[in-house]
Amino acid sequence: MKLIAQNKKAYHDYFIEEKYEAGIVLVGTEVKSIRMGKCSVKESFITVRNGEIQILNMHISPYEKGNIFNKDPIRTRKLLLHKYEINKIQGSIAQKGYTVVPLKIYLKGSLVKVQIGLAKGKKNYDKRQDIAKKDQRRAAEKEFKVKNLY
Repeated sequence: MKLIAQNKKAYHDYFIEEKYEAGIVLVGTEVKSIRMGKCSVKESFITVRNGEIQILNMHISPYEKGNIFNKDPIRTRKLLLHKYEINKIQGSIAQKGYTVVPLKIYLKGSLVKVQIGLAKGKKNYDKRQDIAKKDQRRAAEKEFKVKNLY
């Protein structure tokens, strides 16, 4: 598994409750561009339309040698999931406070996969608690490291 792009901000802004692995419908030049690592999911989001899951605003840079075969870099792309997974996600989105966010894009063998997460938004006090926990963990690791040096 080779990681191409990751959405670190999603873990900061949301509680990720469930994760799904989805395939993505791409054209040849987009796959070549992704293999070169020219992809971003920071501003992208996921919607459910007509029983299909789609990812919007995912930026895949045009392939340099693709000329007329290049597509729009931020076009809407279809995600491939089983019908029962789509129904489960759609039911969860209908509940208040749930959303679906892309977490990472990676190569699994020769296939391009997207990991999506069913997420619930964090409040500001939740973010402050997470930051405080990280600071405590870092301080403890630093103290442990200093003790082991002597």
